[in-house]
Amino acid sequence: MDIPHQRLVYFQVTVEAGSIRRAAARLNIAPSAVSRQIGLLEEAMAASLIERTRDGVQPTRVGEMLLDYILQREKLDQHLGERLDAYQRLETGEIRLTIGEGFVGDIINSPLRAFRKQYPGITLKVDTGSMQSIINSVIEDEADIGLMYHERVHPQLRFWHSSPQPLVAIMSPEHPLASDAHALTLEEVAQHPMALWGPSHGVRQLMDDGFREAGVRPHMVVQTNSMEVLKQAARSELCITLLPAFAAARELQEGVLIARDVECASFRQARAHIITRVGRRMPRASLQLLRHLERWITAFSGPRQE
Repeated sequence: MDIPHQRLVYFQVTVEAGSIRRAAARLNIAPSAVSRQIGLLEEAMAASLIERTRDGVQPTRVGEMLLDYILQREKLDQHLGERLDAYQRLETGEIRLTIGEGFVGDIINSPLRAFRKQYPGITLKVDTGSMQSIINSVIEDEADIGLMYHERVHPQLRFWHSSPQPLVAIMSPEHPLASDAHALTLEEVAQHPMALWGPSHGVRQLMDDGFREAGVRPHMVVQTNSMEVLKQAARSELCITLLPAFAAARELQEGVLIARDVECASFRQARAHIITRVGRRMPRASLQLLRHLERWITAFSGPRQE
Protein backbone atom coordinates (compact mmCIF):
# COMPACT_ATOMS: atom_id res chain seq x y z
CA MET A 1 0.00 0.00 0.00
CA ASP A 2 1.24 3.43 -0.93
CA ILE A 3 0.58 5.31 2.31
CA PRO A 4 2.43 8.59 2.98
CA HIS A 5 4.75 8.18 5.94
CA GLN A 6 3.51 11.39 7.57
CA ARG A 7 -0.03 10.02 7.90
CA LEU A 8 1.30 6.98 9.71
CA VAL A 9 3.17 9.30 12.08
CA TYR A 10 -0.04 11.28 12.83
CA PHE A 11 -1.91 8.07 13.54
CA GLN A 12 0.81 6.64 15.79
CA VAL A 13 1.21 9.85 17.79
CA THR A 14 -2.59 10.11 18.21
CA VAL A 15 -2.78 6.60 19.63
CA GLU A 16 0.19 7.23 21.93
CA ALA A 17 -1.18 10.61 23.11
CA GLY A 18 -4.70 9.29 23.66
CA SER A 19 -6.42 12.16 21.84
CA ILE A 20 -6.27 14.15 18.63
CA ARG A 21 -5.83 17.43 20.53
CA ARG A 22 -2.84 16.16 22.52
CA ALA A 23 -1.35 14.66 19.37
CA ALA A 24 -1.72 18.01 17.59
CA ALA A 25 0.07 19.72 20.48
CA ARG A 26 2.98 17.26 20.23
CA LEU A 27 3.16 17.70 16.48
CA ASN A 28 2.76 21.47 16.73
CA ILE A 29 -0.07 21.55 14.18
CA ALA A 30 -3.82 22.18 14.27
CA PRO A 31 -6.09 19.35 15.54
CA SER A 32 -8.08 19.61 12.30
CA ALA A 33 -4.95 18.74 10.33
CA VAL A 34 -4.40 15.60 12.41
CA SER A 35 -8.04 14.63 12.06
CA ARG A 36 -7.94 15.15 8.29
CA GLN A 37 -4.83 13.01 7.84
CA ILE A 38 -6.27 10.18 9.91
CA GLY A 39 -9.50 10.43 7.87
CA LEU A 40 -7.48 10.04 4.64
CA LEU A 41 -5.70 7.08 6.17
CA GLU A 42 -9.02 5.46 7.10
CA GLU A 43 -10.27 6.05 3.59
CA ALA A 44 -7.20 4.31 2.16
CA MET A 45 -7.61 1.40 4.60
CA ALA A 46 -11.40 1.25 4.06
CA ALA A 47 -11.86 0.87 7.81
CA SER A 48 -12.08 2.90 11.02
CA LEU A 49 -8.75 3.16 12.80
CA ILE A 50 -9.62 4.87 16.10
CA GLU A 51 -12.68 5.03 18.34
CA ARG A 52 -13.49 7.52 21.07
CA THR A 53 -13.93 6.45 24.69
CA ARG A 54 -14.39 8.33 27.97
CA ASP A 55 -10.61 8.20 28.41
CA GLY A 56 -9.81 9.49 24.91
CA VAL A 57 -9.19 7.52 21.72
CA GLN A 58 -7.98 4.00 21.25
CA PRO A 59 -7.23 1.95 18.13
CA THR A 60 -9.82 -0.32 16.56
CA ARG A 61 -8.87 -3.87 15.61
CA VAL A 62 -7.73 -2.62 12.20
CA GLY A 63 -6.00 0.27 13.95
CA GLU A 64 -4.06 -2.23 16.11
CA MET A 65 -3.01 -4.08 12.96
CA LEU A 66 -1.82 -0.83 11.43
CA LEU A 67 -0.01 0.16 14.61
CA ASP A 68 1.77 -3.21 14.67
CA TYR A 69 2.75 -2.67 11.03
CA ILE A 70 4.18 0.75 11.90
CA LEU A 71 6.22 -0.67 14.78
CA GLN A 72 7.52 -3.53 12.62
CA ARG A 73 8.47 -1.09 9.88
CA GLU A 74 10.35 1.04 12.38
CA LYS A 75 12.32 -2.02 13.45
CA LEU A 76 13.06 -2.88 9.81
CA ASP A 77 14.12 0.71 9.13
CA GLN A 78 16.40 0.64 12.15
CA HIS A 79 17.85 -2.73 11.15
CA LEU A 80 18.45 -1.50 7.59
CA GLY A 81 20.09 1.66 8.91
CA GLU A 82 22.39 -0.37 11.15
CA ARG A 83 23.33 -2.69 8.28
CA LEU A 84 23.98 0.25 5.96
CA ASP A 85 26.14 1.92 8.61
CA ALA A 86 28.13 -1.28 9.07
CA TYR A 87 28.46 -1.66 5.30
CA GLN A 88 29.68 1.91 4.89
CA ARG A 89 32.17 1.38 7.71
CA LEU A 90 33.39 -1.75 5.83
CA GLU A 91 32.34 -3.98 8.72
CA THR A 92 30.19 -6.29 6.54
CA GLY A 93 29.88 -7.30 2.92
CA GLU A 94 31.15 -9.79 0.35
CA ILE A 95 33.64 -9.37 -2.49
CA ARG A 96 33.91 -11.94 -5.26
CA LEU A 97 37.23 -12.46 -7.01
CA THR A 98 38.09 -14.65 -9.97
CA ILE A 99 41.81 -15.09 -10.49
CA GLY A 100 44.30 -17.11 -12.49
CA GLU A 101 45.69 -20.08 -10.57
CA GLY A 102 49.19 -18.62 -10.70
CA PHE A 103 48.13 -15.76 -8.43
CA VAL A 104 46.83 -17.99 -5.63
CA GLY A 105 49.90 -18.52 -3.46
CA ASP A 106 51.17 -14.96 -3.19
CA ILE A 107 47.79 -13.20 -3.24
CA ILE A 108 46.54 -15.20 -0.26
CA ASN A 109 49.71 -14.61 1.75
CA SER A 110 50.03 -10.91 0.94
CA PRO A 111 47.20 -8.56 -0.16
CA LEU A 112 44.22 -10.71 0.91
CA ARG A 113 45.76 -11.42 4.29
CA ALA A 114 46.42 -7.71 4.85
CA PHE A 115 42.91 -6.78 3.69
CA ARG A 116 41.22 -9.35 5.95
CA LYS A 117 43.26 -8.12 8.92
CA GLN A 118 42.09 -4.55 8.29
CA TYR A 119 38.47 -5.46 7.43
CA PRO A 120 37.67 -8.72 9.27
CA GLY A 121 33.91 -8.42 8.65
CA ILE A 122 34.27 -8.59 4.87
CA THR A 123 33.85 -12.03 3.29
CA LEU A 124 36.09 -12.83 0.33
CA LYS A 125 34.90 -15.37 -2.23
CA VAL A 126 37.81 -16.44 -4.40
CA ASP A 127 37.51 -18.67 -7.48
CA THR A 128 40.15 -19.62 -10.03
CA GLY A 129 39.79 -20.04 -13.77
CA SER A 130 41.30 -19.69 -17.21
CA MET A 131 41.76 -16.29 -18.80
CA GLN A 132 38.50 -16.60 -20.74
CA SER A 133 36.52 -17.76 -17.72
CA ILE A 134 37.89 -14.82 -15.69
CA ILE A 135 36.81 -12.41 -18.44
CA ASN A 136 33.35 -14.01 -18.64
CA SER A 137 32.87 -13.94 -14.85
CA VAL A 138 33.69 -10.23 -14.68
CA ILE A 139 31.58 -9.28 -17.71
CA GLU A 140 28.59 -11.28 -16.46
CA ASP A 141 28.92 -9.80 -12.92
CA GLU A 142 29.64 -13.20 -11.38
CA ALA A 143 32.83 -11.64 -10.02
CA ASP A 144 33.49 -8.11 -8.74
CA ILE A 145 37.21 -8.16 -9.53
CA GLY A 146 39.39 -10.30 -11.77
CA LEU A 147 43.13 -10.92 -11.88
CA MET A 148 44.46 -12.34 -15.12
CA TYR A 149 47.61 -12.69 -17.15
CA HIS A 150 48.53 -11.77 -20.74
CA GLU A 151 45.26 -10.24 -22.11
CA ARG A 152 45.81 -6.55 -22.91
CA VAL A 153 42.60 -5.01 -24.26
CA HIS A 154 38.91 -5.84 -24.13
CA PRO A 155 35.99 -3.49 -24.86
CA GLN A 156 33.98 -4.57 -21.81
CA LEU A 157 36.81 -4.56 -19.28
CA ARG A 158 38.27 -1.75 -17.24
CA PHE A 159 41.97 -2.34 -16.61
CA TRP A 160 42.57 -0.81 -13.17
CA HIS A 161 46.23 -1.70 -13.09
CA SER A 162 48.70 -3.64 -15.22
CA SER A 163 52.11 -4.81 -14.10
CA PRO A 164 54.96 -6.19 -16.25
CA GLN A 165 55.37 -9.88 -15.40
CA PRO A 166 57.65 -11.55 -17.97
CA LEU A 167 57.21 -15.21 -18.84
CA VAL A 168 60.33 -17.07 -17.70
CA ALA A 169 61.68 -20.60 -17.80
CA ILE A 170 61.16 -22.38 -14.46
CA MET A 171 63.27 -25.44 -13.69
CA SER A 172 65.08 -27.44 -11.05
CA PRO A 173 68.51 -26.19 -9.95
CA GLU A 174 69.80 -29.56 -11.24
CA HIS A 175 68.47 -29.06 -14.77
CA PRO A 176 71.15 -28.84 -17.52
CA LEU A 177 70.05 -25.30 -18.41
CA ALA A 178 70.08 -24.09 -14.80
CA SER A 179 73.76 -23.09 -14.86
CA ASP A 180 73.43 -20.91 -17.97
CA ALA A 181 73.76 -17.27 -16.95
CA HIS A 182 72.58 -15.87 -20.28
CA ALA A 183 68.95 -15.45 -21.34
CA LEU A 184 67.79 -18.68 -22.96
CA THR A 185 66.70 -18.72 -26.57
CA LEU A 186 63.47 -20.44 -27.58
CA GLU A 187 65.58 -22.84 -29.64
CA GLU A 188 67.46 -23.89 -26.48
CA VAL A 189 64.26 -24.24 -24.46
CA ALA A 190 62.57 -26.28 -27.20
CA GLN A 191 65.32 -28.91 -27.08
CA HIS A 192 64.25 -30.01 -23.58
CA PRO A 193 61.07 -31.76 -22.36
CA MET A 194 58.44 -29.26 -21.23
CA ALA A 195 55.36 -29.25 -18.97
CA LEU A 196 52.79 -26.81 -20.30
CA TRP A 197 49.32 -25.46 -19.64
CA GLY A 198 46.37 -26.62 -21.74
CA PRO A 199 45.57 -24.69 -24.96
CA SER A 200 42.87 -22.46 -23.42
CA HIS A 201 45.16 -20.99 -20.76
CA GLY A 202 46.50 -17.45 -21.25
CA VAL A 203 50.10 -18.47 -20.53
CA ARG A 204 49.88 -21.28 -23.08
CA GLN A 205 48.49 -18.91 -25.72
CA LEU A 206 51.32 -16.47 -25.07
CA MET A 207 53.84 -19.30 -25.23
CA ASP A 208 52.38 -20.68 -28.47
CA ASP A 209 52.57 -17.23 -30.06
CA GLY A 210 56.23 -16.87 -29.06
CA PHE A 211 57.29 -20.27 -30.39
CA ARG A 212 55.30 -19.76 -33.59
CA GLU A 213 57.01 -16.43 -34.25
CA ALA A 214 60.41 -18.02 -33.61
CA GLY A 215 59.62 -20.88 -35.99
CA VAL A 216 60.31 -23.62 -33.44
CA ARG A 217 58.15 -26.26 -31.81
CA PRO A 218 58.33 -27.00 -28.06
CA HIS A 219 59.01 -30.55 -26.90
CA MET A 220 55.88 -30.96 -24.75
CA VAL A 221 55.70 -34.14 -22.64
CA VAL A 222 53.19 -32.99 -19.99
CA GLN A 223 50.02 -30.96 -20.56
CA THR A 224 47.89 -30.00 -17.59
CA ASN A 225 45.37 -27.55 -16.12
CA SER A 226 47.10 -27.67 -12.73
CA MET A 227 49.71 -25.22 -11.49
CA GLU A 228 50.87 -27.77 -8.94
CA VAL A 229 51.52 -30.36 -11.67
CA LEU A 230 53.64 -27.84 -13.61
CA LYS A 231 55.75 -26.96 -10.58
CA GLN A 232 56.16 -30.58 -9.45
CA ALA A 233 57.21 -31.59 -12.95
CA ALA A 234 59.85 -28.86 -12.89
CA ARG A 235 61.03 -29.81 -9.40
CA SER A 236 61.45 -33.44 -10.40
CA GLU A 237 63.94 -32.42 -13.14
CA LEU A 238 61.54 -34.03 -15.61
CA CYS A 239 60.67 -30.82 -17.42
CA ILE A 240 61.06 -27.12 -17.91
CA THR A 241 57.91 -25.07 -17.61
CA LEU A 242 57.12 -21.48 -18.59
CA LEU A 243 55.44 -19.25 -16.02
CA PRO A 244 55.52 -15.69 -14.71
CA ALA A 245 57.88 -15.68 -11.72
CA PHE A 246 55.15 -14.74 -9.22
CA ALA A 247 53.41 -18.07 -9.93
CA ALA A 248 56.32 -19.93 -8.31
CA ALA A 249 57.29 -17.23 -5.80
CA ARG A 250 57.56 -19.53 -2.78
CA GLU A 251 59.57 -22.21 -4.59
CA LEU A 252 61.93 -19.59 -6.04
CA GLN A 253 62.47 -18.08 -2.60
CA GLU A 254 63.17 -21.52 -1.12
CA GLY A 255 65.59 -22.35 -3.95
CA VAL A 256 63.84 -25.57 -5.00
CA LEU A 257 63.16 -23.97 -8.38
CA ILE A 258 65.04 -21.32 -10.32
CA ALA A 259 63.97 -18.87 -13.03
CA ARG A 260 65.81 -18.07 -16.25
CA ASP A 261 65.03 -15.23 -18.64
CA VAL A 262 63.93 -16.22 -22.12
CA GLU A 263 64.98 -14.26 -25.19
CA CYS A 264 61.52 -13.50 -26.54
CA ALA A 265 60.00 -10.01 -26.93
CA SER A 266 56.41 -11.14 -26.38
CA PHE A 267 57.38 -13.03 -23.22
CA ARG A 268 59.05 -9.92 -21.80
CA GLN A 269 56.06 -7.70 -22.62
CA ALA A 270 53.53 -9.92 -20.79
CA ARG A 271 51.58 -8.26 -17.99
CA ALA A 272 49.32 -9.13 -15.09
CA HIS A 273 46.04 -7.19 -14.94
CA ILE A 274 43.47 -6.19 -12.32
CA ILE A 275 40.11 -5.87 -14.06
CA THR A 276 36.45 -4.98 -13.49
CA ARG A 277 33.53 -4.61 -15.87
CA VAL A 278 33.22 -1.28 -17.69
CA GLY A 279 30.43 0.76 -16.09
CA ARG A 280 30.26 -1.29 -12.89
CA ARG A 281 29.89 0.82 -9.76
CA MET A 282 32.32 -0.47 -7.17
CA PRO A 283 31.29 -0.57 -3.48
CA ARG A 284 33.68 1.00 -0.98
CA ALA A 285 34.93 -2.40 0.18
CA SER A 286 35.78 -3.42 -3.38
CA LEU A 287 37.60 -0.13 -3.95
CA GLN A 288 39.66 -0.70 -0.83
CA LEU A 289 40.56 -4.21 -1.98
CA LEU A 290 41.50 -2.84 -5.40
CA ARG A 291 43.96 -0.49 -3.70
CA HIS A 292 45.47 -3.39 -1.75
CA LEU A 293 45.85 -5.39 -4.96
CA GLU A 294 47.35 -2.46 -6.84
CA ARG A 295 50.01 -1.91 -4.15
CA TRP A 296 50.81 -5.62 -4.12
CA ILE A 297 51.07 -6.11 -7.88
CA THR A 298 53.12 -2.91 -8.26
CA ALA A 299 55.60 -3.93 -5.57
CA PHE A 300 55.88 -7.55 -6.59
CA SER A 301 58.48 -8.27 -9.25
CA GLY A 302 58.97 -11.91 -8.38
CA PRO A 303 62.12 -13.40 -6.87
CA ARG A 304 64.68 -14.11 -9.55
CA GLN A 305 67.89 -16.05 -9.73
CA GLU A 306 70.38 -15.24 -12.46
